Amino acid sequence: MVWKARGTRTALAGLAATLVAGLLAGCGSSGEQQPDKRITVWTQENLPPRMAATKKVVRRFEKESGVHVDLVGVDEAQLPQLIMSAAAAGKLPDVIGAVPLGQVWQMYGNGLLHTDVTRKIVADLGPKTFRSNALSLTADGDKRLAVPSDAWLQLLVYRKDLFAKAGLKAPTSYASALKAAAKLDKGGMDGMSLATDPSDVFTQQSFEDLALANGCRLVNDKGEATLDSPACRTSFKTYDTLAREHGAPGTQSVDTTRATYFAGRSAMMVWSSFLLDELAGLRSDALPSCPQCKKDPDFLARNTGIVTALQGPDAQRPAQFGEITSWAVTRTAETAASRSFVDYMMGKGYADWFGMAPEGKIPVRNGTPKDPDVFRTAWREADMGVDKKRSLKQAYPDGLTDQLLDGIKGMRRWGLTEGQGILVGATNGELPVAKAIGAMTGGQESPDSAVEEANSEVEALRKSLQ
Repeated sequence: MVWKARGTRTALAGLAATLVAGLLAGCGSSGEQQPDKRITVWTQENLPPRMAATKKVVRRFEKESGVHVDLVGVDEAQLPQLIMSAAAAGKLPDVIGAVPLGQVWQMYGNGLLHTDVTRKIVADLGPKTFRSNALSLTADGDKRLAVPSDAWLQLLVYRKDLFAKAGLKAPTSYASALKAAAKLDKGGMDGMSLATDPSDVFTQQSFEDLALANGCRLVNDKGEATLDSPACRTSFKTYDTLAREHGAPGTQSVDTTRATYFAGRSAMMVWSSFLLDELAGLRSDALPSCPQCKKDPDFLARNTGIVTALQGPDAQRPAQFGEITSWAVTRTAETAASRSFVDYMMGKGYADWFGMAPEGKIPVRNGTPKDPDVFRTAWREADMGVDKKRSLKQAYPDGLTDQLLDGIKGMRRWGLTEGQGILVGATNGELPVAKAIGAMTGGQESPDSAVEEANSEVEALRKSLQ
């Protein structure tokens, strides 16, 4: 769900030079491999069930195309180092799957992507068959960095039953969320579960979700850090109120926030759409444990409402954080075989690809020119879960699938539209915002001092990457 790469500023600043040097030393002037109908594909969908599902699709592709695929599962946190090592040795894979936006932009900034091949793939498939926002976030002007595949969304989930009993409206704005958190924070119930762990990118993602909703930007059009803007200061103060005043005591992580909500001790929570199979009781290792859930396993799912896009007082429209993962073709790829492979994975193999985990792999390609809605329809019917299986349509009330699909339209990301994708990738490693959030919600710093610290760290990181 999240990228947990770690590193130092020195390592990040030196990454570009190391990678480019590796390419020049190991790949020659043209870079492209000689065609042999054999490609190496790395995938970050490396959990055993997902690797098994991917292998089935790959075997079908091999039989139909005559291209041999060496499939390798890689860990998301290790990808930057693995790419660096492979580039230095002149042994980059041809294709990488499930690449998050930050990593796509890092690879692009380091000259590792074959943007001409990905442009041709999208042209083959039909740009109009994709969600326009997904294409925008994976492009730099007219350069097509990668082929967007699927998305997960950051959601605000809330207890519909408690809200109705208290006469509260759905928490679609800062004001309504703050009002609900204060009113429902009583009797062993926390008003809100929010991540505060300074060492986890999930904390940074959770804050970015609320910050985007208020029009808070990481950088301005010149690339300068702008976390000290009035909109961002309001976001920091709001996060502090929700997490520290109305949340559980102590450091809250991706696991503890979910556990609190599942135990029925939290009225609201910010989490990703990967939550939905667990909330529906389809994973034995992460079952809802609320008092009512013992007799009625579907109680929490039935009584959970979902907000896909929040709006703050300084914003002109609602927005939310989300992640788009893509197929990336490397600079040294065997182009014909790689192109046919990605075409297949976004065509004949696409339903199987997003069907591995439909709650967290929302399709960003709607269909084909001949059948414009075929993939959206297949996604709605796809089974989610591990130990039990049900589709989103079966597990949740009518309208949720449309909410998730429509949520992609409201997805925004810090720094990408300003051309600062490399900085975005670096902040995911250094976590300056998560550290400031941790200090603020832990009581070591005021919201204003947390703002100054985060802004200073981001600006220093930006300068170190120049």
